[in-house]
Amino acid sequence: MSPATTAATPLVACLCASWCRVCDSYHDVFAQLRERHPGVRFVWVDIEDDEELVGDLEVETFPTLLVGQGALLQFIGPITPQLATAERLLASMAGAGPAKASPAAMSLLARLQHSC
Repeated sequence: MSPATTAATPLVACLCASWCRVCDSYHDVFAQLRERHPGVRFVWVDIEDDEELVGDLEVETFPTLLVGQGALLQFIGPITPQLATAERLLASMAGAGPAKASPAAMSLLARLQHSC
């Protein structure tokens, strides 16, 4: 995939931790989302194992999803670990404007776009 195609492709990153039991159960949901949305890039980010990638972003609730397209951060926040909830979130992102986000969240989106 070319860098231009990668930037134009919607990105969904799940921010989790290996010790989080809720995140363990979310793996299956995330895999189902990946199957149902082949035009979207899905990235699993362990906030401790991928600490350099996460940077200064503080993640307090798991799972947390980050949704963006190119430089546009559309959503970042915790989500309940049900497929229907994630499906509604993704459907609502079509044509969504920018989310209010910290500079750390914007930086993470940029790093994800360039490294994943």
